[in-house]
Amino acid sequence: MATPKLAYQLPPLSSATVENTASLFRIIALSLISATAIASRLFAVITYESVIHEFDPWFNYRATKLLASKGFYEFWNWFDPTAWYPLGRVVGGTIYPGLMATSGVIYNVLRAVNLPVDIRNICVLLAPGFSALTAWATYMFTCEMKDKSAGLLAASFIAIAPGYISRSVAGSYDNEAIAIFLLMFTFYLWIKAMKEGSAFFGTLAGLFYFYMVAAWGGYAFITNMIPLHVFVLILMGRFNYKMYVGYCSWYAIGTLASMQVPFVGFQPVKTSEHMAALGIFGLLQLVAFAELVRSHVASRQFQVLLRSAVGLLAVIGVALGALMTAKGWIAPWTGRFYSLWDVEYAKKYIPIIASVSEHQPTAWPSFFMDLHVLMFLFPVGVFLLFKEMRDEHVFVIIYAVVGSYFAGVMVRLMLTLTPVVCVAAAIALSTLLDVYVDPVEPVEQGEATAGSSDNSTTGTTGSVGKKAGKKAADASTDSTPSATQTTPAAKKAGIFGLDTRILTVANVILLLSFFVYHCTWVTSNAYSSPSVILSSKNRDGSLHIIDDFREAYYWLRQNTAPDSVICSWWDYGYQIAGMADRPTLVDNNTWNNTHIATVGKIMGSPEEKAYPILRKHDVEYVLVIFGGLLAYSGDDLNKFLWMIRIAQGIWPDEIQEKNYFTPRGEYKLDHDATPAMRESVMYKASYYRFAEMFQGHAVQDRARGQTLPSVGPTLDYLDEAFTSENWIVRIYQVKKDDILGRDHKSANAFMDGKKRKRLRPTSHRKPLPKKSNE
Repeated sequence: MATPKLAYQLPPLSSATVENTASLFRIIALSLISATAIASRLFAVITYESVIHEFDPWFNYRATKLLASKGFYEFWNWFDPTAWYPLGRVVGGTIYPGLMATSGVIYNVLRAVNLPVDIRNICVLLAPGFSALTAWATYMFTCEMKDKSAGLLAASFIAIAPGYISRSVAGSYDNEAIAIFLLMFTFYLWIKAMKEGSAFFGTLAGLFYFYMVAAWGGYAFITNMIPLHVFVLILMGRFNYKMYVGYCSWYAIGTLASMQVPFVGFQPVKTSEHMAALGIFGLLQLVAFAELVRSHVASRQFQVLLRSAVGLLAVIGVALGALMTAKGWIAPWTGRFYSLWDVEYAKKYIPIIASVSEHQPTAWPSFFMDLHVLMFLFPVGVFLLFKEMRDEHVFVIIYAVVGSYFAGVMVRLMLTLTPVVCVAAAIALSTLLDVYVDPVEPVEQGEATAGSSDNSTTGTTGSVGKKAGKKAADASTDSTPSATQTTPAAKKAGIFGLDTRILTVANVILLLSFFVYHCTWVTSNAYSSPSVILSSKNRDGSLHIIDDFREAYYWLRQNTAPDSVICSWWDYGYQIAGMADRPTLVDNNTWNNTHIATVGKIMGSPEEKAYPILRKHDVEYVLVIFGGLLAYSGDDLNKFLWMIRIAQGIWPDEIQEKNYFTPRGEYKLDHDATPAMRESVMYKASYYRFAEMFQGHAVQDRARGQTLPSVGPTLDYLDEAFTSENWIVRIYQVKKDDILGRDHKSANAFMDGKKRKRLRPTSHRKPLPKKSNE
């Protein structure tokens, strides 16, 4: 065989030296990727401070503090009387405890080795720490799909991809902080179990699945993805006993373990969302039994027996499922499930779900913002997997299809799409680089003809050589030619010359540079701003901190009684409990729709109708968020219609959304506002004394761009107690019952009349003429 042409010379190194050097570089690369993953998530700590972000993380932090200070059993049996006043909340049976338990273990381990780190800092930095583990898990998973070079690319993508960073920045102490690592590592263990037929890897997959169940409600994604993968492989005629061993060990261990989480309980065997996993487990037993029968029965008899058995079992299965569902032994599909398949379902029937911004359908620009160039490499990677179509590739293809659909339905589920996009994009880019970095040039047409004539003289030996070569190629799929061969073999297809290689590689580097710049910009500007602290830029470009939320919560903590009940929209319940330590009517758990509708009714009703409800629930303070002065668009007036819709679902005769729109169907707060709008508690609490800020000039709501009446609303049943520096948080005290039994409106009218200055009566006498001095 003729020596192949090389576009550039390789150093004369042995294969062992190349492999050892490559292993060292991989270790260094993975370490740098992990460090980058952590560092890129610290913008919020550097810019602001070590603080918990958003809303839900405040409850997780509060629960973790209790676990760290009082122990696991106190945490497990914790009853929180301040939540959902006056009902309270049994915390241990209504949460996924994995996140808190993880932080608690880290806290105790650090204390055991004499590193007394504050629990708040552990909670703030947990998500960045687990992002490094996610990069490693993605590397391992991608290595199973292609090779180690693709694995490094996938790890680097997931380390800085905004779609994942959005839920894992420092301070984002939510369940997703550890869930994506568990998702990818469980999928990796499943692929290993299926490929090797290993009960050990299947058991590990089941244990990490249990960890995932304990950590995040999104575990249902794994619960249905693995059975779907097995079902598709069976339909493709790829059933084998390795798959059987891997799935059965995963399902048995994982299901039994997951049932130990109190919040999950018997759901794995009683709810429709889990029936696919149970059904595939049963199907595998039938398929395995059929394979056993096939080996002992003649082919024609087996076909008859198979058709009869499949028909009979199908009828029995459908009838049994219908009966168990009718009897209530299997719970029907929930509204959350239907909302994933019908984007309008939640808006029509479950407004509490539709009111959450992250439950809205994803806009096209969001895909580019969260994925950038990966969005274009993603379909190329899926196509390349289609070309080879190994069993593990089928899993990624299914994941890509399912993840893309759900990410389009709900913004929040962009998080589950990002890992598979990184994997597929890495496979595409790695394949491209394999072609252009390979120094071997293709054989010229004349040389190829001469080579083929030489091969024709080898007779049957050539045939055997082809088979051996095919086996060798299959065995070396995880290595590049330059890493395993000191003398590269000639090939018929490839790239001529060095200039094309340099140009292509330079373009790839430029593209990746833009990707890194985009990810850094998005992370630092869009995803590293804690909602509890706002900011703006001064004229000189310096940062101006707007700390109204913590200012107001601190005022509540210092100036109200410990048992003072606060009425606010549910978004702020966890923050009030975490920072002000005061009881609230509703919070972010959203388990009681009627309670939330009650708050919506209070906000949408006139004062005289809302007052009896406030007194009935022992409410002492009403808190509203108002952004009209600073153009803060996330205030309560922009959420007001969702409050009305939720309240209308419970009291359709008293609260009607149409009453808050003008006859032209407009949402107006200015002179054209409807009487229902102007008289509502929300409108009055937001705009009370707001006109005074403009000192006779046009009163402008900057958040909505509307000009308001020059005379603002008055309050009869509420007294202004506190307004933050920038008017974002406004707190009102609910008046006590009048001592004379009057309604407060009449009492105020009486007091206003009493305080009004008395004018001198008009004289009807003519003025006397002035005397002259003469």
